[in-house]
Amino acid sequence: MKMRICGRRIALFLCASIIIGLLAGCAGAKKPLPPEKRDQGKEPTIKLYINETGETKNIKMEEYIQGVVAAEMDTKWPVNALAAQAILARTFTLKQIKDKGGVPKYNADASTSVEEFQAYDPSKINDNVRQAVKMTRGEVVKYKNDYINAWFSACDGGVEASAAEGLSYRKEETPYIKAGVKDGCISITVPENQKWTAKFPLATVRTAVQNVTGNDPGDINAGNVRIAKRGPSGRAETLKIGTQNVGGAALRLALGNDRMRSIFLEQVWIEGGNLVMTGKGYGHGVGMCQWGAKKMAAEGKTPEQIVEFYFKDITIEKEWD
Repeated sequence: MKMRICGRRIALFLCASIIIGLLAGCAGAKKPLPPEKRDQGKEPTIKLYINETGETKNIKMEEYIQGVVAAEMDTKWPVNALAAQAILARTFTLKQIKDKGGVPKYNADASTSVEEFQAYDPSKINDNVRQAVKMTRGEVVKYKNDYINAWFSACDGGVEASAAEGLSYRKEETPYIKAGVKDGCISITVPENQKWTAKFPLATVRTAVQNVTGNDPGDINAGNVRIAKRGPSGRAETLKIGTQNVGGAALRLALGNDRMRSIFLEQVWIEGGNLVMTGKGYGHGVGMCQWGAKKMAAEGKTPEQIVEFYFKDITIEKEWD
């Protein structure tokens, strides 16, 4: 029975019978505890599929997040950068479980495969990682009460991309991504992220384009290779390769993320039977930039301030103590 008016006799009778110490009640009830003092729930235990052995084990969420942070970021970096990574890793995990049921084909909540879920390497956990995860324990990022797509990349080339530009992601709106924000990461990142060059044999490019578009681009030559469309941040959103227009993000996947380091391309041309590209950055450039996080952490920014630099109109909430 839900009590609405404490003045009613039946309500008074029930109030008198409630166990001593109950905080909620009728006349003279204490005010609700502030949000930071309320019970935030219990830390979940998840089922983690170990791809290397084929085993599934139960593991506490925070222990799992330690292994993810250790695999995704240099463990010698500032603790606050690692802690920002922990917030996003925790958010990513919970969103995947909520939206997709984790990794259903293994009947698990997560897997140790970076292709299927996210990187995981408990052998790299050190005191920095433990501190970073502990200081952000239970913290997740939400937009309008739902988990965000907690994207991050190694180096955004100095300018953040939208999800549509950097990832060709249009499944849902992502207004919380701060596209166009500049973080100065280029000033501190390694030389290969400041400017890189990659060469791909034309036969390899032709196969990649056919795999992406479903059509043979035909003969690829100097006259039919160019950047067809640049996105708002300057990235090569679409390239003309032979007879085909191909999305930059899709082509990068087909040619290899490590070789075509980003779609933040400066030039593309044909030379000696190869497609040659020059560019900057490493990764899709959407969400948090890890090198930018390192820079801000060194400047004294908190983990939460780092996350808020890359995402807007969000809340960072503590889901368990």
